[in-house]
Amino acid sequence: MTTPDYSHLTIIETSDELKLYDLVPNPIWVFDLDKHGWWWGNTEAIKFWGLETVDDLINKDLSGDTDGARKRMEQTFDLAVKEGLTVDPWTTYPNGKPKTLFMKHRAALLGPERHRGIIAYIHEDVNLGEQPENLLLVEAMRYTTVMVTSFTLEGESVIENPAATEAYKHLNDIAYEKDVTDFTARFEIHEEGLACFNRAKEEEGGRWEYRMRTSAGVRTHMLDIRMTRHPLTGDFLMLMAEYDVTPLKIALEEARLAEAELHMLAHYDALTGLPSLRLFQENLTKLMALASRKNEKLAVMFIDLDGFKEVNDSYGHDVGDAVLKTVADRLKSCIRDADIVSRIGGDEFILLQTGVKDMDAVSALAEKITNSLLPKIDIKGLEVTIGASVGVALYPDHGADSEKLIREADQRMYTVKKSGKNNYLIAS
Repeated sequence: MTTPDYSHLTIIETSDELKLYDLVPNPIWVFDLDKHGWWWGNTEAIKFWGLETVDDLINKDLSGDTDGARKRMEQTFDLAVKEGLTVDPWTTYPNGKPKTLFMKHRAALLGPERHRGIIAYIHEDVNLGEQPENLLLVEAMRYTTVMVTSFTLEGESVIENPAATEAYKHLNDIAYEKDVTDFTARFEIHEEGLACFNRAKEEEGGRWEYRMRTSAGVRTHMLDIRMTRHPLTGDFLMLMAEYDVTPLKIALEEARLAEAELHMLAHYDALTGLPSLRLFQENLTKLMALASRKNEKLAVMFIDLDGFKEVNDSYGHDVGDAVLKTVADRLKSCIRDADIVSRIGGDEFILLQTGVKDMDAVSALAEKITNSLLPKIDIKGLEVTIGASVGVALYPDHGADSEKLIREADQRMYTVKKSGKNNYLIAS
């Protein structure tokens, strides 16, 4: 992790250096982050907190502060280190009564230990008031996990809540390239950030999804951008709320992959990658309708391997699986793109020949299949020999539905098995 650079900060060795602040008519105090307590306060600050002396302020018990409050102070310090001066709405509790107002903060280093410090300036004339609505709004902005930032129409940040400060604190140590602003620096792709900024100005807001470069890595954020005005100057500002939708995107992607995997399991053979019988039948039904319109025939070929059981018994299932993969490759090499070959299970395969014009084409493919499986298969130095018995049925001659055609082809295959194997037979 990069060590923060505090070399440009003012060093305050002792509180004596701050005596002139007693002449300022507004409350000013210095807060020590490393001790999480006040380091000093001027006379108006002492009055603000309803205390008698600066020691009362320094000794004020802050043990009840939440982790969120402590984190807020650190985020304010980090932002003040980067920008020099921050303007931020805060809710304070003098005399136990909530008071919400705008504060300005500068960062400094305190004492010989060089503790991290914040010099806080309060402006009563911009007090947001004690109305419950204002207090709830400011508190919500402070503690929500939604990142909220306002930008000038030149893309420079004006004010941000702690969630935004935490998400983009790493940008404090980065020197921007030419034409990169506080707005566009947050985007994974700066050009996309510029396009988003220009579109938001032109359309006066919108809601878009982008990948943002956060301190937690690149995350997917839904950006909700609206036009607003600066509460003090009245200048137009761009208010952007960022919702981290990364977990949702991940969940949707996992669901998509799971669905794709289920589809593969349902429609494709896990070993060979060939379509399953279910997918084969779905395609066969569609292609039968197409063939009927075009007045063409289809050929269904039921293929059962000869000698495969002996391979499994002699060499084991690993060799058997390797043989089945080789058979699948050889069968695919026999067919055209318009044809389909599937594995039914075990050592049984089924093939669909489309666009059949005459019986010679059917005989030629059946013979090509049986011949393709005759050459020996080399598996890890073992030479395996198998063959194939093939039964063929034609649409529409031997059946008008997929089950009937497959059953007819299967019966012809068994006839080949009984009459010597390693051959084909077309239904008559």
